[in-house]
Amino acid sequence: MTALRRRILNLVEEVRLPRVAREFRRRDQLGLATVDPGPRAAIEFGIAWLARAQDCSKTKDGGVARHFGLIDGWSASYPETTGYIVATLLDYARKNAGTESIERATKMLDWLVSIQFDEGGFQGGMINQHPKVPVTFNTGQILIGLAAGAHLSPRYRAAMRKAADWLIDTQDDDGCWRRFPTPFADGGEKTYETHVALALFLAHEVEPFLGYQQAGLRQVKWALRNQVTNGWLSSCCLSDPSQPLTHTLGYALRGVVGAHLSSRDQQFLDAACRTANGLLTAIESDGRLPGRLDSNWQSTADWVCLTGSCQIAESFLLLHKEAGNSAYLHAAKALNSYVRRTIFFDGPRDVVGGVKGSFPVGGQYGQWQYLNWACKFMIDANQAELNAG
Repeated sequence: MTALRRRILNLVEEVRLPRVAREFRRRDQLGLATVDPGPRAAIEFGIAWLARAQDCSKTKDGGVARHFGLIDGWSASYPETTGYIVATLLDYARKNAGTESIERATKMLDWLVSIQFDEGGFQGGMINQHPKVPVTFNTGQILIGLAAGAHLSPRYRAAMRKAADWLIDTQDDDGCWRRFPTPFADGGEKTYETHVALALFLAHEVEPFLGYQQAGLRQVKWALRNQVTNGWLSSCCLSDPSQPLTHTLGYALRGVVGAHLSSRDQQFLDAACRTANGLLTAIESDGRLPGRLDSNWQSTADWVCLTGSCQIAESFLLLHKEAGNSAYLHAAKALNSYVRRTIFFDGPRDVVGGVKGSFPVGGQYGQWQYLNWACKFMIDANQAELNAG
């Protein structure tokens, strides 16, 4: 694309964008906020934003709206991410005596149980999207919430077992899941389904004698066949495996870390550190991490995927504790600080405490949107930073 054509397209987009989207993009183009409010403020404001996302969901069903869009407003509820948001709310409640967070998580769990398919799986996409078919990845993410909530009610524990059993029943012999892909992403095997394995490790903590850990470890061993010498992972993106999103790299890394934490097997810690060491080379001194990376850990995007930055920060903090590498701690704090400085702590209620898909907001991941899972992972990463001391 020529420079002139790019400039013309940018001008056309500028005219077509709603005024509020143009204003937010201009604010982002001025750069990061000069003041970092710190982890505690980010967590509190993020929890409040998730509550608003639940209350403002277009479908008003107890789930959490997928996003707030600067162009289209609040969306319908998103089962997949509502699932693991449950875990974040319950963790917050344990640390802060947050009864409201327990009540909100319970509403989410009640809704999720009500939409579970008879065989145990869950649909992909937002609740109002079609086709409504069981999907491996989405089921795994909801399983994270069911495992977290299993102590609240036998009903949630039963739903957890049903979902985990379905994942075992639909797993191929080599550990990969191939039969129930999402219709909302490109096809093919997905290395980042280590994050489904993570869900099985969490279910194993609740029900340790049902084969959940073994199934999860089989998948992670399969996934690590896609790891090359420098730690980069192939088949690890929603749309373009040659330049994966840091979001999907973050999913994959967290699953490998989870395999080590569950099994205490050194091979998984070594594998996680290989990927983490590669990611370290891509992080700038201020915590900026490009949103897509090629097989040499080189940037292929001029925007940041804030979700991925948060996910990677959390894994780095876990790895710092396990491997004792201070570089992981410093990088995680830089990543978290970068993301915090993109968050609004005053202004319109629909965006205060939320996390954009991209920075700047016009970037290609979650474009013009505040994503519920970006906020969830921001809270998790900042809580991990507090835990690290």
